Amino acid sequence: MVRFANNMKTVLLLGAMMGLFLVIGAQFGKGGLLIGLLLGGVMNLVAWFFSDTIAIKSMRCVEVFADSPGPGGQLYRMVDELRQRANLPMPKVYISPTQAPNAFATGRSPKKAAVCATEGAMRLLNEREMRGVMAHELAHVKNRDTLISCIAAMIAGVLAYFAQFGLMFGGGNRNGNPIFTIVALILAPLAAAMLKAMISRSREFVADADGAAIAGEPDGLISALQKLESMSKRVPMATHNPAMNNMFIVEPLLGGLGNMFASHPPTEKRVAALSQLR
Repeated sequence: MVRFANNMKTVLLLGAMMGLFLVIGAQFGKGGLLIGLLLGGVMNLVAWFFSDTIAIKSMRCVEVFADSPGPGGQLYRMVDELRQRANLPMPKVYISPTQAPNAFATGRSPKKAAVCATEGAMRLLNEREMRGVMAHELAHVKNRDTLISCIAAMIAGVLAYFAQFGLMFGGGNRNGNPIFTIVALILAPLAAAMLKAMISRSREFVADADGAAIAGEPDGLISALQKLESMSKRVPMATHNPAMNNMFIVEPLLGGLGNMFASHPPTEKRVAALSQLR
C-alpha cells in the first residue's frame, strides 16, 4: 500500500513538473509552449534518472566500502548489517565532507539507493545513535520515499529558478507579461515551500517508526535526533541548496520566515512518537 501510494505521488509530481513548464511556456505563445513541452520532458527524464546523482554531487559525497579505513569502513559495515535486517539490497554508502551534522538517502529504487552521512554527524553521534540514523534512512529507501524527495527537490529548485527568471525578465520589462511576473515572483517561492512541507512531514514519522524497528529499538534514534536538532541550529550547511531540505533527517539551518514552511515535523513531536515505541 505504501509503495502504491508513493508511486502515485511520483506520477503526480512528474506530471506537475510537466504542467509547470507548459503553463510558463504558454505565456510566450505557441513557440514558448513547444519549448515548455520539450524542457518539461527533459526535466522529467533528468529527475527520474539523475536526481540522485545531482544530490550526491551537490554534497560532494565520497563513496566508502567495507575495506575503507577508519569510520568509512565502519559506516559501510553498519549499513550492510542494517539493510539485511530490513531485507534490502546493499545501497551505496557515502560520507559528505560537510561539517553540519546530518544524513540523507537517495535513489529511484531500493536497487539504486544510496545513503550518506556528513562528517559532522560521524563526529557528533556514537555508534548506537548512528545505527538509528542509518536505519531511518534505510526505512526511507524501503518505503520508496527517496525518489519522491529528489523529484520534490528538483521541482522546488525549478520553481525558485522561475522566480529569479521573472525578476530578471518580467518585473523590469514593460513588455513582460504581468501575470507571469506575479506568478513567478509571488506564487512560485510559496508553492516551492508548501510542496516540500507537504511531501515530507508525514513520511518522517513513518520512517522514524520503521527505522526504530530496523535498528531494534528507538532510543538510539531518539538520542540522535535530539543531538542533530541542537547542533544543526548552530552549524549551517554553508554550500547547501535549500531546495534539498526535505531530503535530510533533520531540517538544515533555516532563517527568518523559512521555518514557517519547514519540510520536517518538529523534532519534539518525532521524539514523543518514538518514545511510545519503547
